[in-house]
Amino acid sequence: MIILLTIIGYFAILLLIAKLTGRGKEGKTNAAFFRGENKSPWFVLAFGMIGTSISGVTFVSVPGMVRHMDMTYMQTVFGFFFGYLVVAHVLLPLYYRLNLISIYGFLGQRLGPYSYKTGSFFFLLSRMLGTAARLYLVCLILHTYVFAPWGIPFAVIAAGSVIAVWIYTHTSGIKTIVWTDALQTLCLVITLICIIGFVVQQLDFKGLSVWQTIDSTPYSRIFVFDDWVSRQNFFKQFFSGIFIVIVMTGLDQDMMQKNLTCRNLRDAQKNMYCYGFSFVPLNFLFLCLGILLILLSGQMNIALPGVNDDILPMFATQGYLGQAVLVLFTIGIIAAAFSSSDSSLTAMTTSVCIDLLDTGSKTDEQANSIRKKIHILMSIILIGCICVVKLFDNQSIIDAIYMIASYTYGPLLGMFAFGLITQKDTIDRFVPYIAVASPIICYGIDQWVFYKYQYKFGYELLMLNGVLTFAGLYLLSFKKHLNKLPLWK
Repeated sequence: MIILLTIIGYFAILLLIAKLTGRGKEGKTNAAFFRGENKSPWFVLAFGMIGTSISGVTFVSVPGMVRHMDMTYMQTVFGFFFGYLVVAHVLLPLYYRLNLISIYGFLGQRLGPYSYKTGSFFFLLSRMLGTAARLYLVCLILHTYVFAPWGIPFAVIAAGSVIAVWIYTHTSGIKTIVWTDALQTLCLVITLICIIGFVVQQLDFKGLSVWQTIDSTPYSRIFVFDDWVSRQNFFKQFFSGIFIVIVMTGLDQDMMQKNLTCRNLRDAQKNMYCYGFSFVPLNFLFLCLGILLILLSGQMNIALPGVNDDILPMFATQGYLGQAVLVLFTIGIIAAAFSSSDSSLTAMTTSVCIDLLDTGSKTDEQANSIRKKIHILMSIILIGCICVVKLFDNQSIIDAIYMIASYTYGPLLGMFAFGLITQKDTIDRFVPYIAVASPIICYGIDQWVFYKYQYKFGYELLMLNGVLTFAGLYLLSFKKHLNKLPLWK
């Protein structure tokens, strides 16, 4: 009952923010829904985007990583920061110069309509799969530890979560999300710090400081330079981190739509600097929490669950840390779920309306009507995808979905790179075939390499996928005689 009241109270605050941001006729327009009327304060946006990146999966997965990966995930996080610099100085100036609502409009202007639709389709596929996977894990935790004893089916929890997101985003969209994400990030950060504090109180450090204790464990290893085959090798993770951010932030409508709500390019770049920098210490704290939980399990003789993602939920829900941590964990997991799914739902609605249905060419009344219907349709599809994932009821399915989602970003990387780096045209009508063939070939290469050399690709699959798409476009390219849009400059 305490958890249920916590969820209701949290949702009431979100509804209040939605009501305040949706006041007046301005708050109900497409300009507010898609671009926040270009009035978002950059510092509020930067703080809120932290919560968007920290999904429910991140909230429970990163602390569990240390058991098998130590703290080597930080190598990828360091790469993230430099990736944000690339986005701030290469992609954001392009998007602002072209005054885009959907970033895939660049592909339409640079390569053609088939490329435009292909880029939007791959984004929708990737974002729907990723959002469904994230919400599935959150709904599963709530169902297992909260609602199952009451006999409430999982499908009801999935539907309720998505409907809750729809309720507070359907009026003002991104204008509301900028502020609700800031609240949700605040809840996440406070929750993380407080849980760490409760765990520290339970531990006996024997005169050592918290950091000295963490540093003395074998799990504190961050850098791996000597093992070139390992997936935790520094150079693999660092450069993969750069490309992950370029693709999953810079080429992602969900993340870029918020940046495009700033008043100008300079504010958007300041947002990217602060957001990128703050991501480093926050992930470090998540990893430290993971080490502290492992130490606590040894001190209390608690057997850790077999799945890494279950470590933090087990401690939070089984009474090992007290009811206060249970409430905090509930707030954190709900905040993480809402902050990632609300913007995803809005971004998918934007992409369908702008990219596929071209609502920009219609009257305001027609565009508003279409947008509301698409928002409902995307919500229904998302509920269905979450329930489909539940049918498999297998952790490996979640991993497979994220792998498929990562494959779909490769063609986006190749198409954008071709448009930015080269001054050539390509045969636009063949672009969809290249974009579909590249992940298939990439998968075949991965399987062949593993069969031949027992080496399994990791994050570097994203770069390989992008290179294959780029190569396909280049093979079908021809010299650009009339330079209508020098977009690469």
